[in-house]
Amino acid sequence: MEGASSNAGGPFSLTKSPAEAKKIVLKEIGAKWGKLSEQDLSALQSKDDLVTHLVAKYGLETIEAQNEVDAILRGRRI
Repeated sequence: MEGASSNAGGPFSLTKSPAEAKKIVLKEIGAKWGKLSEQDLSALQSKDDLVTHLVAKYGLETIEAQNEVDAILRGRRI
């Protein structure tokens, strides 16, 4: 179907620049984990950074935090 993109925001989206994609991902992360400050979010460089923050701020076990991060990122990068 022309004009209907089902991969918007997906890992292979051609319509978003890397900066736009990162902004969207950080917005989703901030919405899910409200204890993360704007400073925390802007400092994130990798999935491991986010896992570390979740362990520290939410008291999650590392494996649980990794699973949560994998679920929200769905193959995307920070």
